[in-house]
Amino acid sequence: MADRRLQVFHAVAKHLSFTKAGEALHMTQPAVTFQIKQLEERFNTRLFERGGGRISLTAAGELVLDYAERILGLSNELDIRVAEMTGQMSGSLLVGASTTIAEFMLPPILGEFNVRYPQVRARLTVANSEAITSAVAAHTLDIGLVESQESHPSLQCEVCGDDELQVVCTPNHPLAKRGEIDARSLLAHDFIAREPGSGTREVTDDYFRACGVEPGKLKTLMELSSPEALKGVVATGLGCSIVSRASFEKERQLGSLIAIPLRPRLKRTLSLVYPKERFRSKVVLTFVEFAKAKLHELSV
Repeated sequence: MADRRLQVFHAVAKHLSFTKAGEALHMTQPAVTFQIKQLEERFNTRLFERGGGRISLTAAGELVLDYAERILGLSNELDIRVAEMTGQMSGSLLVGASTTIAEFMLPPILGEFNVRYPQVRARLTVANSEAITSAVAAHTLDIGLVESQESHPSLQCEVCGDDELQVVCTPNHPLAKRGEIDARSLLAHDFIAREPGSGTREVTDDYFRACGVEPGKLKTLMELSSPEALKGVVATGLGCSIVSRASFEKERQLGSLIAIPLRPRLKRTLSLVYPKERFRSKVVLTFVEFAKAKLHELSV
């Protein structure tokens, strides 16, 4: 429904590149340039400054971008509203999730949702919690699933479960016979850690400090950015680590690793984040309720 010239302008303004906008819209660069030229002629002013191989928005371009986002948003809302009136459950669903949720919790949730609503096209973005929250706030994602309770003025945050972190090691490791492990006991053993900046690393470091253990005193052999790589290293017997209970099911069944609860238990919050004041389609609202129920089941 929206003017094609506005759609092309919006893509160029967001990418600040005619080439990248063309790729996103499946158009040739000359076609993109032609649409922008037509829009500039329509308003009788330049919308982009060009020079040095770069482009930037003019003051008029900034104004047009503000209105274009509102017009395109309303056009999309109109399409959704009419589809909902006819009983259709269809459209896109842009979901963002932090690494552990995306790799170990979300696949079965998205799979079951797709079985129930096959006309919905879900697209998943994986990043850390901070990046996902920022993307939802910027309206580039419909909803985010993160491993913390976020506080953002424009976002609704709903706690939907929790995730326990446990010590993992091989069955023949000295810690394997323990029923529980306190933080101080880990100081005597080689440790494999997540990388600085990850949600898991932040939670575990805070836990160690709360237990009177300085994280820097751990015998950390290496820091890894992938939960799968971390478990793979632990499985060689090189050391122990702390991982999400949800990420451990495969190894539990195979018997290649065992998990031991920490004392006191270490749990983190799982939350759904989405815009407070923005129109939300039936697809998004349905997925929110569906994901909340499934994540609650996983945390029980």
